[in-house]
Amino acid sequence: MQIRKLSLPVIAAALATVIFAPQTQAGDAAAGQKVFNKCRACHVADQETNRVGPHLVGIVGRKAASVDGFKYSDAMKSAGEKGLVWTEENLAKYMKDPKHFVPGNRMAFVGLKKDQDIDDLIAFLKK
Repeated sequence: MQIRKLSLPVIAAALATVIFAPQTQAGDAAAGQKVFNKCRACHVADQETNRVGPHLVGIVGRKAASVDGFKYSDAMKSAGEKGLVWTEENLAKYMKDPKHFVPGNRMAFVGLKKDQDIDDLIAFLKK
């Protein structure tokens, strides 16, 4: 095995890349369970029971407006028909500003303002 000597500028550049690279925070499911308390009045995440809102079991990867037995708004049905799938990215955008992401939907919730809360909530819903 051959070991090469690295110059100080190469090492410094490598360290700077690691130190100053944007850090992505993975969501924390335990913290997300606490965030879900804001959703609990209308949604269930641990059983396929609809309330004021549809259940959220298996939401990540599911087509919008596809829970049997739930009466969706015309706006949400249209979004689903146009191919909206609840990917992590789409859920994050929706949770940030539901009325803007799907205009005309009936969800009364104004959204989550903290990106970390959204990441945590998605981690919880993926469990």
